[in-house]
Amino acid sequence: MTGTDPHDVPSAAQLVAAVREFLQADVLPAAEGRVRFHTRVAVNVLAMVEREIELGPAQADRHAARLAGLGVADEAELAEAIRAGRLPDDERLLAALEESVRAKLEVANPAYLQTQ
Repeated sequence: MTGTDPHDVPSAAQLVAAVREFLQADVLPAAEGRVRFHTRVAVNVLAMVEREIELGPAQADRHAARLAGLGVADEAELAEAIRAGRLPDDERLLAALEESVRAKLEVANPAYLQTQ
């Protein structure tokens, strides 16, 4: 947070982290069966939200720049341009698509980016 933020402490990111930590440290060890499964899902969802809050703005800027570099306004236009053959199937397109998928995985599950 900066001195110009309109909201007081705790931030949205801090609140999400606190709930995730509570579920992970207090609820998950005490839960069983269906409740344990759903608690694990909730912990994972909150971790994704934390990563999106942290990474999202910069990722959005880079994504917009990638799309503009390909001459399209959004992902729907990108998909249409690829289907219609208006974009060359080259390293530039492949790199843009790989960067987009990498950004999605950085939020959804960064473990998928680890090399085995």
